[in-house]
Amino acid sequence: MVSCPKCDAPIDVEEEELDEGDVLSCDECGASLTVASVNPVELETEDEEDEDDEDFDFDEDEDEGEEDEEDEDEEEGEEDWR
Repeated sequence: MVSCPKCDAPIDVEEEELDEGDVLSCDECGASLTVASVNPVELETEDEEDEDDEDFDFDEDEDEGEEDEEDEDEEEGEEDWR
């Protein structure tokens, strides 16, 4: 039996017919669920997928921001030296 990861309600689906990436909906809480794996069956909420994407984007932006700060520090150091 598959259950909703958000509210733990049972999801009425045939596990053998699920494919990775299928999108389901929880009848109890209305959450949009994606099949993350089929053996064993694991479901992810749309929120969990978005968080994964945001983490990747955030890390990428964070690295760029650090480089900019280093450049600014170097420029400030040069100005102080003069």
